[in-house]
Amino acid sequence: MSTDSRLLVGCDRCGRVSEAEASHGTAYFWFPIGHTFGKVTSAFGENQIDAAINRDGGYVGVDLERFEAEKVVGVIEPVLTSREQDDTRVLPLQNGSPSVADMGRVRSFTEFAELIRSDSLRQVLTDERLTSHFQPIVSLQDPTEIFAHEALLRGIDNDGNHLSPAGLFHQARQAGLLFQLDLAARRSAIINAVRQGVTSRLFVNFSPSAIYDPVYCLRTTVGAIREGGLDRSKVVFEVVESDKADDPQHLQNILDHYRAAGFKVALDDVGAGYGNLNLMNRLRPDYIKLDMELTRDVDQDPYKAMVVSKLLEMANELGIESIVEGIETKGEFDWARDHGARYAQGYYIARPGPTPRTSIDAS
Repeated sequence: MSTDSRLLVGCDRCGRVSEAEASHGTAYFWFPIGHTFGKVTSAFGENQIDAAINRDGGYVGVDLERFEAEKVVGVIEPVLTSREQDDTRVLPLQNGSPSVADMGRVRSFTEFAELIRSDSLRQVLTDERLTSHFQPIVSLQDPTEIFAHEALLRGIDNDGNHLSPAGLFHQARQAGLLFQLDLAARRSAIINAVRQGVTSRLFVNFSPSAIYDPVYCLRTTVGAIREGGLDRSKVVFEVVESDKADDPQHLQNILDHYRAAGFKVALDDVGAGYGNLNLMNRLRPDYIKLDMELTRDVDQDPYKAMVVSKLLEMANELGIESIVEGIETKGEFDWARDHGARYAQGYYIARPGPTPRTSIDAS
């Protein structure tokens, strides 16, 4: 390894590389210790990634024209600890070999991985490779009655496989694309609900941190609902990660805007943190959805049973309708029905699917 290249190993990120530059050419990797070097080169061999290995210099070069950057990241990431990822250095180059002039373009593997994912997410958004699956919400007194459907985001990769919403939103936060993805997810929910002929209530998720100005940011969503001919009184905007809302007044402004436009609102994951208990009292949503970690085995866990009972009691006293999500067993379903919950959602009832359910088997 040349003296110039050795200088790159300890360089902190002090320049910028675009997503396009990071995804093409050759990526050079320097590792903090020999053990890290060995783990990565072994992983490359197991996954048939033909890398140029320089053992004397302690670096590896991977041709990103032959092997997709996203695949390379996916091979390296599982074998490294978070500390190793932070201390591993990466330099993407379009042409030539590393030199001192490239020092400002070196970044940590963690940053490189985030950049590659943001490029992938941008492509998904550009190509409009988003769809929605629908999961029914039923009455606990009559589970054959479909009260509503929740629209759940799914991305589609280059091979036609589904990408999880959790992974997409994690990428969006890391890449600064939360606003764009949240808007696209809301539009996908509405467009697909109209296309699939959903006639029940429709729960549409949104993240309050993705909305800067309610009037401006929600205009496109409201416009899609109007164009689709959906009954506003049957559309419920569901606040996701309400336990993480750090600006209750901002959230209240958003919900006030929705209500003024004729929509209903719901808080998700109630009980996951103290913060959303305060929000429930302050915002008085039309619906609350109890955190699924609380409802898991609620029929067998006296501690959970006490907490969930009090939440249901509080909701009923405030005139808020309750939805118990994450129901996976008959015991959980029966317990929720017998303790005052109004509605239920979960795999025990039905899994999400590309088309909304028209009926539920009573058995």
